[in-house]
Amino acid sequence: MSFGRILTAMVTPMNEALEINYQEAARLAQYLIAHGSDSVVVCGTTGESPTVKDDEKVELFRVVKEALGKTPVVAGIGSYDTEASVALARKAATTGVDGLMAVVPYYNKPSQEGLFQHFKAIAEATSLPLILYNVPSRTSANLMPATVKRLAEIPNVVALKEAAGSVDQVTELKRMLPPEFVIYSGDDSMTLPMLALGCNGIISVAAHVIGDEMKQMVDAWFAGDTAQATQWHLDLFPIFKGIFVTTNPVPIKAIVNMLGINAGGVRLPLVEATPEEMKFIKNLMDDIKKLRDRDKAESITELKAACGKAGDTIV
Repeated sequence: MSFGRILTAMVTPMNEALEINYQEAARLAQYLIAHGSDSVVVCGTTGESPTVKDDEKVELFRVVKEALGKTPVVAGIGSYDTEASVALARKAATTGVDGLMAVVPYYNKPSQEGLFQHFKAIAEATSLPLILYNVPSRTSANLMPATVKRLAEIPNVVALKEAAGSVDQVTELKRMLPPEFVIYSGDDSMTLPMLALGCNGIISVAAHVIGDEMKQMVDAWFAGDTAQATQWHLDLFPIFKGIFVTTNPVPIKAIVNMLGINAGGVRLPLVEATPEEMKFIKNLMDDIKKLRDRDKAESITELKAACGKAGDTIV
């Protein structure tokens, strides 16, 4: 099973009562696939997994998979409780999803052996491909390369979402792991540097709003046009950083609402963006529009030049 190069870690849409809005979740998933994403991750931490109940998650898995058909859907099933993660993995497997993603257990800071046993138990609970997710800034525990190497020997542990923020750690991973083991950046701004180290793509937050542009960056890299990929990275970098003006997923939910998809609010202990933060987010959306207008103008200029060389006329 290939999940592609760009996976979006979806927000979880909610209504005014902060109940799950399943209809908008399906609509958002379809929008993402139409705008650069190859797959979606449902109920990762961007999807507010700690405050979405298991029965809600299972229904989200079912609804999104039904909406996307043959397009791969990855179910976020990880928590700090191995037994609960295993139970949710088994329930997820009944919904038709194509893979699982499990985050490093947060708060309780397991040893490397504890992490190995945790992920091993999840992997053995189903036959679905499992993506490991390392994000020490959120979990207080770092899944080390040597432990990933051990886990990669389990047949259905197929990928890692790496968000430790260390180029050295990514380098060690690439040195240790077999070439077929897939490594995704877990940080939008690290996408291009990690591609340069031989990684495979991105599990993204920013692709909610700039998925088409990210696809052009990634496609340019794999086509060998490193200069164009670098230019896209430089252009998109302020957006990669700007969408984290406050705690994720607060800003990206606000942006999805601006796109006309009703993502709603966030459940406590998260709170809505402040007026000052909303002003920043609105300015960020203006910057995205300017970037797209500039790109469109440059494309038209290039097309005119190409037609001119061919002796054609374009008006």
